[in-house]
Amino acid sequence: MYEERPSRLVGAVVWTNTPSAAPGALPVLPDGCMDLLWSEGRLLVAGPDTHAHVPDGPPVTWAGIRLFPGTAPALLGVPAHELRDRRVELADLWPASEVRRMTDRVAAAVHPAVALEELALERAAPPDRALRRLVAALAAGRAVADTADELGLGARQLHRRSLSAFGYGPKTLARILRLQRALALARQGVPYADTANRAGYADQAHLSRDVREFTGLTLGALLR
Repeated sequence: MYEERPSRLVGAVVWTNTPSAAPGALPVLPDGCMDLLWSEGRLLVAGPDTHAHVPDGPPVTWAGIRLFPGTAPALLGVPAHELRDRRVELADLWPASEVRRMTDRVAAAVHPAVALEELALERAAPPDRALRRLVAALAAGRAVADTADELGLGARQLHRRSLSAFGYGPKTLARILRLQRALALARQGVPYADTANRAGYADQAHLSRDVREFTGLTLGALLR
């Protein structure tokens, strides 16, 4: 069963996922975020996804903190594009002795997800206001070019900063955030054609193509 709550770290979400009786693992969909993860005594990092990630192996319990888009690289000290579509051990990024101390701390906690949140709070960097404005604008459906002009960033500069912060360029981020808008509407029962229009797609066929590209499923199958 999956549960989540807002974190004390601005924009982040603390979550847990325990095995259920339902068959098969649910895909983790692209959302612009990166996660600090805990499972079976291991600390890992989930990089930014460009397609649905389906966990392999037997079902296990996970805890995590999902970091607001663009904030994880400053916390981890690693550009996001180096972790794109990857799950890596934290020990591959940080000194082994430091990771061992963190691992012992999380393992001793009554609630590992809370311990992860505390670690993130201790290490989080001050927010990059320009990046947060970029995410907010694209999440609201603003055009990339218009947003770049408002932020005073050239196309190359914006692309370079986006690769480091999000793992991909601003147009890919905009498409992923548009997909998330559409899924939120469809889950509310909004008809697919209206969902496509309200989320910013040209038409329902455009929405269907993006859903298939990013998730490997049709919209109906994904919602089921």
